[in-house]
Amino acid sequence: MTATSQNPKRPGRGERGFLSGPQDRTFEFLRLLRICAEFIRGFRRLYSAGPCVTVFGSARFAQSHPYYGLARDVGKRLAEAGFTVMTGGGPGIMEAANRGAKDVGGRTVGCNIELPVEQKPNPYLDECINFHHFFVRKVMLVKYSYAFVVLPGGFGTLDEVFETVTLIQTDKIRDFPIVLMPSDFWNPLIQLMRNTLLARGTIDEGDFELMNVVDSADDAVALIRDRAIRRFGLTY
Repeated sequence: MTATSQNPKRPGRGERGFLSGPQDRTFEFLRLLRICAEFIRGFRRLYSAGPCVTVFGSARFAQSHPYYGLARDVGKRLAEAGFTVMTGGGPGIMEAANRGAKDVGGRTVGCNIELPVEQKPNPYLDECINFHHFFVRKVMLVKYSYAFVVLPGGFGTLDEVFETVTLIQTDKIRDFPIVLMPSDFWNPLIQLMRNTLLARGTIDEGDFELMNVVDSADDAVALIRDRAIRRFGLTY
């Protein structure tokens, strides 16, 4: 008897259940419908949200941390430039960026992921969409963004950076600026990639042009505005 014919106990909803291995066909079909519904809900609610810039970073930085202040300034400058500030919807860097946009009357959107810890929606969101699956959420954060600003973060932030870089490198999306800040946080990672990936031929020198390392919110927004004007013809 195969594992799938033993009618194993069904896992709970969400990503853990989806990734827990093969289930019976009815369960798999219903899971697919729930995933499709999640995509449709995201598409409908974000269709008129833009032009958006997504800001990513750790949920763990408190208001007193300098990175929180930097993210708040980034959100403010983006809103002043006419962008909707989109984040993962949680605390820390995400909250700071949304808060900065609201400081100057800007529009904010949060694509929140349902997690046991860390991830509760922050209070500075005009629109908040909750997702069960990380991969659906990441599609939304890329699909509706004109640019991607990355502040210090952990595994989740690195995942988002490298997936987006891969999409640009493989020409799935084009002229999508990725701005990393500040330089003292990201330069060691850039150097590591030079010493390992580049040295062993797994990436090219030109791939480093896909990532822009800056230190100030003004420099980040200037780069994003320039690219948006050239690609989309946006005016400010």
